[in-house]
Amino acid sequence: MALASWLDSDEAALAAATPFGTVALALDAVRAGEVDRVMVPIENSVEGGVAATLDALNGGEPLIIQGEVLVPITFVLAAPAGTDRSTIRGVGSHSHAWPQVRGWMAQHLPEASYVPTLSTAAAAEALASTGGDRPPYEAAVCAPMAAEVFGLDVLARDIGDNAAAVTRFVVVSRPGSVPEPTGADKTTVVMFQHDDHPGGLLELLEQFATRGINMTRLESRPTGAAMGSYCFSIDFEGHVSDERVGETLVGLKRVCADVRFLGSYARADRRPVQATPTTTDAAYADARAWLHSLRG
Repeated sequence: MALASWLDSDEAALAAATPFGTVALALDAVRAGEVDRVMVPIENSVEGGVAATLDALNGGEPLIIQGEVLVPITFVLAAPAGTDRSTIRGVGSHSHAWPQVRGWMAQHLPEASYVPTLSTAAAAEALASTGGDRPPYEAAVCAPMAAEVFGLDVLARDIGDNAAAVTRFVVVSRPGSVPEPTGADKTTVVMFQHDDHPGGLLELLEQFATRGINMTRLESRPTGAAMGSYCFSIDFEGHVSDERVGETLVGLKRVCADVRFLGSYARADRRPVQATPTTTDAAYADARAWLHSLRG
């Protein structure tokens, strides 16, 4: 799993086998066949989608999400042994972690400036390094396990502004078999428009609404092709084997320039997906049989 998430929690660390410097490097290692799968952060309950992961999945050779896990996040303020909090003028951390501790920092270290790092673990590791240049900060915001692994002193615990903060991680592999449906599934796709026009996004969203499908995440990301060119990354309830999901994907393929299917997988919360009476598999099968009878 990527170093951007490695050691950000005990649970996530247990799943790690090979750390990578960034999410992009981790996903490229999967594409190259260097590892079978990686675990990377894709969404945070406080900061929303993780842009680095979304962009890396939106482009490049296609990959598939095999599963997800929700991990409660705990932050500590860590520094080399003997560091006095009063001497801290800079604090290193990842850009997704810093907004989650901004209130605590403003109250307890108002004079300290934020220094962005590749990950919270990388911020801690740099402080523990004995060779080369010292990092431009005296302390790091990281997971408790990162402080322990890199031999740093914990100057303050539970410094997050939101005790209920959770990060959603996904397990990503090369394309292959899709996990079997469980009845509590989620599907992820990326949609690319033909062009930017009035009602364009509504046209895409209608494919979900008319089939009774609930979206759990919707984010726009620049494609990099031109200013104002965006794609839409969406999570929605259901499995590709469900009739209503299949019909939705067909509709999207019809109205989009391209649709990237990123997988169907079991929801981390195992909450069953509820279909309305008119959007069950049986309802679609009956409607299709009726049409076939009309066509003779």
